[in-house]
Amino acid sequence: QVQLVESGGGLVQAGGSLRLSCAASGSIFSINDMGWYRQAPGKQRELVATITSRGSTNYGDSVKGRFTISRDNAKKSVYLQMNSLKPEDTAVYYCNARLRLHRTISENAYWGQGTQVTVSS
Repeated sequence: QVQLVESGGGLVQAGGSLRLSCAASGSIFSINDMGWYRQAPGKQRELVATITSRGSTNYGDSVKGRFTISRDNAKKSVYLQMNSLKPEDTAVYYCNARLRLHRTISENAYWGQGTQVTVSS
């Protein structure tokens, strides 16, 4: 089965930076879109950023201009560079990938376990 593992979360002061990583593993034939979502306590999960297999990006309004998403297809990984962090960025960040497994035709979405990002004032 597919596994997505996030890393790079932690505690940072407001105005600081963090870089999140997510690596996919398993019997993967191909990976299409990848992305990052986040969820704070008592709030719905929201889009942070997505990136297509060819590098086209999309960002949530609250992070545009501060965060940058990128990917390394050879490493089956997606990254999120977070700059100028604010306390309201505090949340659990989840990696997402839409991919196709070997011996299958359909594409499905998979999620990582999440990594905590805490921004202090």
